[in-house]
Amino acid sequence: MKVILLEDVEGLGTKGDLVEVAPGYGRNYLVPKGLAEVATKGNIKALEQRRQALLRRAERERAEARAVAERLAAHVVKISARAGETGRLFGSVTSSDVADAVKEQLGIELDRRRIDLEEPIKAAGEYQIPVRLASGVTGTIRVEVQAEGAEGNGGQ
Repeated sequence: MKVILLEDVEGLGTKGDLVEVAPGYGRNYLVPKGLAEVATKGNIKALEQRRQALLRRAERERAEARAVAERLAAHVVKISARAGETGRLFGSVTSSDVADAVKEQLGIELDRRRIDLEEPIKAAGEYQIPVRLASGVTGTIRVEVQAEGAEGNGGQ
């Protein structure tokens, strides 16, 4: 029996795959659980149309991601953080701080989980931080961490 998987099924395939299964497995488990549908001519044609739509959408997202990568490469994002006299930060700059600064300064919204900051930044300076924008598209954020002086804080 041929079925089209509607969800990823471990050991069988991923969503959208056309697979051959035992008739009882397909009829009694996969179809009733909503994991698959019977592979009729109409369902196969609809599957192909969905695949084409997904491919078009993915290509559009990659093109948009490339444009965002170009904008990121053209700018330097400045982040101010409190630091001691040696330039060592009192706290650290995290991927969330970088995402917030990019949104504030460039108007580009990035998911902090896609910013590949190996460890938080703990010193002032310039950094090149890779960011995954879309499938197969990565960009680089140039970040300049500027130290704010710690003098005169008077315990506040």
